[in-house]
Amino acid sequence: MLRQYLTALGWVDYLASSTLHPLATGAEAPPASLYLNPAKTFQTLEGFGGAFTEAAAVTWQRLSPAHQAEVLQAYFDPARGHGYTFCRVHMNSCDFALGNYAHADDAGDVDLHSFNIDRDRQALLPMIQAAHKVAGRKLQLLVSPWSPPAWMKSNGTMNHGGHLLPQYRDAWARCYVKFIQAYAAEGVPVWGVSVQNEPEAVQRWDSCIYTAEEERDFVRDHLGPALHAAGLGHIKIVVWDHNRDRLVERADVVYNDPEAAKYVWGAGFHWYCGDHFGHVQLLHDAWPDKQLLFTEGCQEGGPHLGEWELGERYARSMIQDLNHWTVGWIDWNLLLDHTGGPNHVGNLCSAPVMADVRSDRLLYQNSFAYLGHFARFIRPGARRILCAATLEVLECTAFVNTDGSLAVVTLNRSEAAVDFTLRVDGVQYAATVPARAIATYVKSA
Repeated sequence: MLRQYLTALGWVDYLASSTLHPLATGAEAPPASLYLNPAKTFQTLEGFGGAFTEAAAVTWQRLSPAHQAEVLQAYFDPARGHGYTFCRVHMNSCDFALGNYAHADDAGDVDLHSFNIDRDRQALLPMIQAAHKVAGRKLQLLVSPWSPPAWMKSNGTMNHGGHLLPQYRDAWARCYVKFIQAYAAEGVPVWGVSVQNEPEAVQRWDSCIYTAEEERDFVRDHLGPALHAAGLGHIKIVVWDHNRDRLVERADVVYNDPEAAKYVWGAGFHWYCGDHFGHVQLLHDAWPDKQLLFTEGCQEGGPHLGEWELGERYARSMIQDLNHWTVGWIDWNLLLDHTGGPNHVGNLCSAPVMADVRSDRLLYQNSFAYLGHFARFIRPGARRILCAATLEVLECTAFVNTDGSLAVVTLNRSEAAVDFTLRVDGVQYAATVPARAIATYVKSA
């Protein structure tokens, strides 16, 4: 018996549940098939999640207590929600903050006497701490900086790119240590850090440029040693944290230096510059001992309320990234207001859950449901298994969870329903994925 969960264009209910029974012996089966072999396994999943930003946290605080609880349950409750476990947070400000700020803002303070996380205690930490309670566990938290403090940079501002000045590399590395220690003191452990969000992007918001060689040298000579000296050698270091198009060449520069590579867990990537899914596979093939992590993706250019393509973009990326050895997938803002903000430079975007704070109303987008088709049924520790469909229009991935249950996700972005036979362990099931729909099939252990 399989449990089927469906979300389709035009349907009122998302994640609608029903039961599929095995085909009787001799019964006619649809000619198209989806074949699974649970004995052939690939990577182990770290988890799914989204980003805590100041924008998300401030929007969350503006909701009524009932809706605050609803959002956290929807995302983090492992029984009634998505069960998110793997999230991201910015160190210093990002575009989805209310303005530029740095945790060590006193110019020339290389000893970091001024370092503090008072700003995060206003909104970010309360939301993260509340999420931990709903999740019933500590989340794996990836910390990413958008910019060092302005006084550490060549252009003297946190915005518009610029470079980290060589004389401040050591102080900047110790900022990571201070941040991790400060969050731990608040009951929020950090899983890992990325070196720099989008290190090749000169943005009108918080940004900083690193060449591949600069990133390599910073990890090798400053960040890695600083973490180890502070007893934080368990903290994972993620390089690149930018688009898939340059993933291979940027990570390869770091990995080819053994002294830098020994500190690095893997590479992170975004989706804002074409698909390039083959690059994810290439990097795995070249460096199978290093991990791959999707660290950010969202629909740009405003809120896009009600647009069905949002969910399809998420699902296609997730299927392809997972099938090319990615071990975790982190969405961008968990929550935004009805304008697609707040954002201190007007870089408005969409989120799976939007909040009309004027009327205290939550607006769930189909991307929320599409994310749930993965996160609710493929749990941390699951192993990807062999999965192949005879129709290209049927995009698919499959995992076996640690409890032995099987989860198969299928995506149909076409305008016609797809009938197929799901074959697993010698048993056949007849299934249909409607047009513009996603389905998850769950088989208990």
